[in-house]
Amino acid sequence: KMRKPYLFLKTLCLSVAFTFVAQSCTDLEENLYDTVTPDRFLGTPTSFAAALGEAYTSLYGYGGNANIFSLQEITSDEITVPTRGTDWADGGNWRRLHTHEYQSEDDRVRDGWSFCFGGVSACNRLIELFQGQADQGVEGAEAIVAELRALRGLYYYWLIDLYGNVPIVTGFADADPAPETRTRTEVFDFIEDELLAVREQLTRESGGAAYGRMNYWAAQTVLAKLYLNAEVYTGTPKFSEADAVLDDIINNGPFSLAPNFFDNFVVENSGSPEFIMAIPYDEVFATGFNMSMMTLHYGSQTTFNLTAQPWNGFCTVQEFYESYEDGDVRKQGFLVGPQFDANGNRILDTSAEPADPDGAPLTFTPEVNSLTAALRQDGARIGKWEYEDGGRDNLNNDLAIFRFADVLLMKAETMLRMGDAAGSLALVNQIRDRAGVAPFTEVTLENLLAERGREMFAEHTRRTDLIRFGRYNDAWWEKPVSDQTKNLFPVPRTQLDANPNLTQNPGYAE
Repeated sequence: KMRKPYLFLKTLCLSVAFTFVAQSCTDLEENLYDTVTPDRFLGTPTSFAAALGEAYTSLYGYGGNANIFSLQEITSDEITVPTRGTDWADGGNWRRLHTHEYQSEDDRVRDGWSFCFGGVSACNRLIELFQGQADQGVEGAEAIVAELRALRGLYYYWLIDLYGNVPIVTGFADADPAPETRTRTEVFDFIEDELLAVREQLTRESGGAAYGRMNYWAAQTVLAKLYLNAEVYTGTPKFSEADAVLDDIINNGPFSLAPNFFDNFVVENSGSPEFIMAIPYDEVFATGFNMSMMTLHYGSQTTFNLTAQPWNGFCTVQEFYESYEDGDVRKQGFLVGPQFDANGNRILDTSAEPADPDGAPLTFTPEVNSLTAALRQDGARIGKWEYEDGGRDNLNNDLAIFRFADVLLMKAETMLRMGDAAGSLALVNQIRDRAGVAPFTEVTLENLLAERGREMFAEHTRRTDLIRFGRYNDAWWEKPVSDQTKNLFPVPRTQLDANPNLTQNPGYAE
């Protein structure tokens, strides 16, 4: 179904751009110029949107399991994908993410790299196209170039965070086929320079035709995250720089906390006042967000009358689930306990293991008995996003890349690290007040990290947060203490084999 026809990615992008990208959304080397060439390019708003669409459709994979979600969440203390019988064994890929034993040959490591550089490539080819129009004096083309450079900065933010030392590629037609690895500091400087150069050219509108696009506020949020993690990325802290950018977003931006936490995650969530940047998914025309498939039990199909059977994979680490107070409204974002079909009847899992104390009646338990041999019903399931009755295998819910609550917690962190504990406490308690839990009497790095986890669960921030707070290498359920070299993923083996100028990250085999 099509929702809210003013949304950029579900109108011009879907109706026009899909004519040349929908057949192969994962074919990142598809030649855009085969369809939209400079000599055919009309320089009209419609043709601009048609060409610009591919840069944003490249984001669709963000909400799937074979992407950044897995790299950021399964490596953390929040989520695990245990092997259940033969399901989710997958050559040990999921287990190695959880235990921090990932390797350069692993599928998820490869997929994250491909996703990010596929987005970079899409931006580069479009920058060349629009820059040609700008050079000819076509009105509006220069602003599109700025938007694409900022979007490319977002992809590079993910690259610096996940892989650290990566090539910087800004060309397309004449791009070096074997670019050299650049240091993490060089990549940091590149992202910073790009965002500072273009941010004032970006619209400050966040709704209407600007929804889902890289606007001024989204670029500022990328910059704030870059500065917040600067000490990790370069060895030099930039908390004061992050603080100033966050002040701008909070004081001058059009954002506020939604009165109801779950308003951010319902099916029709495009009107959330918290969305700084979101991916406008659609179950038919803009697919890629398949959380229901990733986490729900096979039998949960009858709970929501889904058109496809879920895969019974992703679940919550018990200790993390239990970190929520019982009165915390956010704890309602987990599916636990007895499960029922849409008519109120108990669902029976006739293949439940004899060792399962709950037997055939489907019951989600917070406990997961084993990483390598879990019971089919083990684990609290991710219910943060509303699952639509009669929904398909892809969700209609939009997915926030940046949310205002995150910005408030980032600001609380910069204030705390810079010595303003009172100001930090006030911001954290705004978040806790909405969650329906008692305010903190003091804020520390420890309870701030815990509150970030509870608020931002499953929103692709946890690994980055744990690294910044120095906790990523700790031991937790079924995970031993890990080496700090695991704070970066390896350069994928396929990339090393294809490009002799790449340098593997420390701690991994060349």
